[in-house]
Amino acid sequence: MATKKYTVTLPEELAEEIRAEVGAGGFSRYVTQAMERQRERDHLHEFVGWWESEYGEVTGEELAGAEAERHEIQRRHAERKARPMPSSMPARTAS
Repeated sequence: MATKKYTVTLPEELAEEIRAEVGAGGFSRYVTQAMERQRERDHLHEFVGWWESEYGEVTGEELAGAEAERHEIQRRHAERKARPMPSSMPARTAS
């Protein structure tokens, strides 16, 4: 992907905290990823607006169901990550 330098104004304290965490070389990558996430959120917000205009507002019950499903997925993911990795994988043989 081509890159181009831009000048932006950021709160100094926030920018310095981020730079201290990611290092000077990781700052642009961090800002790029933050912008990508925000763009995804903006698109999702637009989609939800369209969905609700077509099918009506999402109910509290539907939101609670989605939230419960999200928590279950996170729980399963955490369990999977906590499992010890096998010390050796079986060798593959060519057929």
